Amino acid sequence: MHHVTLGATGISFFPLVFGTLPMGPLQAGLSPAEGGRLIRHALERGVTMLDTATLYDTYPHVREGIAGWRGEVTIVTKTHANDGPTARAHVEKGLRELGRERLDIVHLHGSRVADPFTDRAEVLAELLRMKEEGKIGHVGLSSHYVGAIRKAAAHPEIEVIHPLINRTGMGIIDGSPAEMAEAITSCARAGKGVYAMKALAGGNLIAEARASLAYVRGLEGVHGVAIGMLSEGEVEANIALFSGSAPEDDIWRELESRRRKLRIMENFCKGCGGCIDACASGALSIVGGKAVVDEEACILCGYCAASCPEFIIRVV
Repeated sequence: MHHVTLGATGISFFPLVFGTLPMGPLQAGLSPAEGGRLIRHALERGVTMLDTATLYDTYPHVREGIAGWRGEVTIVTKTHANDGPTARAHVEKGLRELGRERLDIVHLHGSRVADPFTDRAEVLAELLRMKEEGKIGHVGLSSHYVGAIRKAAAHPEIEVIHPLINRTGMGIIDGSPAEMAEAITSCARAGKGVYAMKALAGGNLIAEARASLAYVRGLEGVHGVAIGMLSEGEVEANIALFSGSAPEDDIWRELESRRRKLRIMENFCKGCGGCIDACASGALSIVGGKAVVDEEACILCGYCAASCPEFIIRVV
């Protein structure tokens, strides 16, 4: 399996990164055993990097997948904390629930501003302290903002970035695909490791999956791409694609025919607006006292589901 190096981190990995968000309770709701079997299948087939987050609630799935595994594995997680103590608690939770002494990469997660290094300086400082303690290998940034990725290029302590990029620009908050691509290139040239997210815009570009993935993989500075996978068939198809030996067209036609959407159980919605605050894409609004989704703007990330006190939102 062809491996690449993640910037200046020294981490060598297969460029297909297993994104665990879709298997968790925010989306498909697989059990830890089911998710763990899928992760283990991917590891056995050559995938070496797993992407998770405190918010995803998929640590049990990852732990099941890596239990007893003696091969390569790099675990990336994220904290959405707004203060130092909470960030430390998130990292400690990851260490405990994953059964690890060190997390390979921890990102500032889902920055909602173009300058996260000012807005969340306390969080970054705490992550750097935990790196010094040996609990974190590398500190990174996950963001939908072009401005944040541009700032990361010049930030000496950010070693990895996880930017949103797709060929339509869906989900980019403050710019175009070309502008995000330029920011990514700047980061890579500065020695940052880069693995992209939302290459398929959360499933919205699934009908042109191969073309959409080719666009992101072809950008200068992109070392890998995180993709959420929910079946062995998806794992096999993506591994083949990233290995340069894509499966037959009929397999991809079946995969590209699938559709997903955000489901809000409106009968139980109280119109509190918590989901609106959580949506970085501006895809949600309150109409007639109920939350409604603009499907043209929704990138199917599922973060709104985590903020819903009634637990009535899911990507299906």
